[in-house]
Amino acid sequence: MIDLRAVAGAALALALACPAWADFTGKVVAVADGDTLTVQVDERQVQVDLAEIDAPELKQPFGRRSRQSLADLCFGKDAIVREAGREPQGRTVGHVNCSGTDANVEQVRRGMAWVYRRSAESTPPLYFHEDAAQRSHEGLWADRSPIAPWIWRKDQRGRRR
Repeated sequence: MIDLRAVAGAALALALACPAWADFTGKVVAVADGDTLTVQVDERQVQVDLAEIDAPELKQPFGRRSRQSLADLCFGKDAIVREAGREPQGRTVGHVNCSGTDANVEQVRRGMAWVYRRSAESTPPLYFHEDAAQRSHEGLWADRSPIAPWIWRKDQRGRRR
């Protein structure tokens, strides 16, 4: 005889162990920086970090321009988010399409973000666009020695100590 409580418990455990990632749509209501935006989904707001890219911090050179670039692409527009995971703080990580434009790719193509190599190993198109932006000195690549945001953040933490 099947113990229904055991089956239900196992099903619940499995459901909790699997990430609840799902695609969703909504309107972009805020842009925090060049790789983070907020999407209004029904009655809630979801902060989304753009997957596989890392944009300059606001206090870095090109930080504000990167933010403006993402705002131009997405602010006030409907967005489709393909959820790719969650940050440890619970924020959504995703691929964002605003009015038919892949915002993740476009930020890299415009030279407003780096490919974040720790999470983008399987995304050759991003590397192609980053290389093209570098060769044509687009955006942050116009700087003689741009500093990747992950290095800049590490340096900032070291200075606070």
